[in-house]
Amino acid sequence: VFPSLAQAQASVANEVYQELGQPSVFLFCPTEYCSSLCSPSPSKSCYLLTLGKELLPGIGIIWTGPKVVSRELSATLLEEVEGVLQRRPVIWDNLYANDYDCRRVFLGPYTGRAPGLMPRLNGLLLNPNCELQANFIPIHTLGSWFQSELRSCGHPDCAGMETVTAPEDDQGTQEGSYSPQEALELALLDWVTEINRQALEPGR
Repeated sequence: VFPSLAQAQASVANEVYQELGQPSVFLFCPTEYCSSLCSPSPSKSCYLLTLGKELLPGIGIIWTGPKVVSRELSATLLEEVEGVLQRRPVIWDNLYANDYDCRRVFLGPYTGRAPGLMPRLNGLLLNPNCELQANFIPIHTLGSWFQSELRSCGHPDCAGMETVTAPEDDQGTQEGSYSPQEALELALLDWVTEINRQALEPGR
């Protein structure tokens, strides 16, 4: 019935989206959901180009970055993806995911995400460690990163705004910008407080 996988997927997604009354949040995860899965590249992928053209504009598209688990996210890459998909992507961030390797637990701060990404995003989902307690620092520092992004934009909704940031100097991060180390220290202080609070609960 359909000449390509992308057209088939877009047709089904559009029909479901319309049947549900075009909800404000409706996410579509493409088969090519990161750069390493694209052939030959995101900007030249016939699959992604078709999705960008065929999917209704109210449908959000999930993207994980250069790889399934991306160590870094840059505004340049997201700008390329936005051009292909004809909408800003929703990042499904697998930085902390360990469902594929139970020996891997990431307890470090949210890092590797360039400042000024928010104008290039339509949302961000964090895929956490499977172990619940291991996610205190990831989620806490994600909150710090998000607050820093809001401050740099000057408004909670900075869609479409361009953000200019100075490069880091030899002294560390630019004043007022997100610092993974500072975010980690704040998270650790709050985590210790939470652990002590739980330890005092009856039966613990």
